Amino acid sequence: MSESISAQVPLRAVLFDVFGTVVDWRSSVAREVQAALASYSVSVDSEAFADRWRALYQPAMSRVRSGEIDFVPLDKLHRENLDQVLAEFSIDHLSESEKVQLNLAWHRLDAWPDAVAGLERLKSRYIIGALSNGNIALIVNMAKQARLPWDVVLGAEVARAYKPQPQAYLGSAQALGLTPGECTLVAAHNDDLKAAAQCGFRTAFVERPFEHGPDQKSDRTADGDYDYVALDFVDLADQLRC
Repeated sequence: MSESISAQVPLRAVLFDVFGTVVDWRSSVAREVQAALASYSVSVDSEAFADRWRALYQPAMSRVRSGEIDFVPLDKLHRENLDQVLAEFSIDHLSESEKVQLNLAWHRLDAWPDAVAGLERLKSRYIIGALSNGNIALIVNMAKQARLPWDVVLGAEVARAYKPQPQAYLGSAQALGLTPGECTLVAAHNDDLKAAAQCGFRTAFVERPFEHGPDQKSDRTADGDYDYVALDFVDLADQLRC
């Protein structure tokens, strides 16, 4: 842990990246794709579909970050990306209502096995919240689905900025009436943590080596000087004495 921060400012809030850190988006979305196409004679690699849909996530948000388009909720970006992926996979069977339901797959993601138990322990001592690029409705619906015990939902829609823009982190801390140094960001992604650290947040890397499947290449290990490095949320709760 960074002694210069911890000695001066008590930790008040533990805030979490969500996609990949808290929930297993790949398996969940692949399952939803299979269900959506089950009544049609369509053969599709549902994991490849999920990977491609997710691959369009950062490019879509980059259009907002650059000012090319005004801020819009992630649900809208997901839908635009879904239409593109359906076309790329030559899938034209779905009705508009079926597309709407499939886009809501991101609201129904499953938590990693350790997530709820670890969050409950951390909640006993700290404010816990989502600091995600997901919009509020998405994260709240996901929490109901996966039983995630958030105290608060923060991030992009609250700050009107997508991570890793500084305002996404700073606006979230400000919404809690806290300084960045009173907050820890927990994430399985090195770039997210480094951006948060530049804003004055404490940082905790949690290993999710199969977020992108068994052949994952990036973010398998921590590659920064973080305050905590944990195997999972239960290990993080142990380190934070919860």
